Amino acid sequence: MLSRDGTAAGARSGAVCEARALRRVYGEGDAAVEALAGVDLALPAGRFTAIMGPSGSGKSTLMHLLAGLDRPTSGSIVLDGVDLTALDEEELTRLRRDRVGFVFQFFNLVPVLSARENILLPLEIAGREPDRAWFETIVDTVGLRDRLDHRPSELSGGQQQRVAVARALVARPAVVFADEPTGNLDSRASQEVLALLRRAVDEFGQTVVMVTHDPAAAAWADRLVLLRDGRIAFEGPVEGQEQVAQLLAAAS
Repeated sequence: MLSRDGTAAGARSGAVCEARALRRVYGEGDAAVEALAGVDLALPAGRFTAIMGPSGSGKSTLMHLLAGLDRPTSGSIVLDGVDLTALDEEELTRLRRDRVGFVFQFFNLVPVLSARENILLPLEIAGREPDRAWFETIVDTVGLRDRLDHRPSELSGGQQQRVAVARALVARPAVVFADEPTGNLDSRASQEVLALLRRAVDEFGQTVVMVTHDPAAAAWADRLVLLRDGRIAFEGPVEGQEQVAQLLAAAS
């Protein structure tokens, strides 16, 4: 398989995102809560990583820090060769726009725009012309060619999330972060969205990082990062839904 930049899928090596001694503390004094307590993590390029953990384990905090949506209390994050902690707000906004794709639980589509316009929105905001061949590839991949002129209200939940996946991929980001992408979908639509993320990794060499509470969703990933009390309790290959469920139960 070829990646989106013409290289063999899986041929890219090394970490696309690295965190070192990552801490995030909310509040001060006696009210302080340590959401992350010194996390070291390297996310390999061209792989699908699932982040899991019990409620309050720090999984959403970790994703927000890695994606540049929040700043750490201490530690470092390097994404696609750029030290996020060294950037000011304008630079961080530009990096998120150019190098990061997002898929959210509640789709976050613009209701007055068509599916086509929603997909192309990141490029329009960045002032970049779309690569038409890549756009056509993405549209065919998500299976929405006959729905491009429909607004979100005219699409099912699964179709809206497929638009969101296409939007995340269209700018060819270094990483796609997916935050509970199946949490608002029925089982059939969930399978479709997870299959799309899996295909993006296998066929296009995309790096995908997904936060989920669902062992069935995590079983689609290559790697699992399991958090407990702000620390990594397990990091390794995914060997099936049963393994993921057992690890999650042990961490709860």
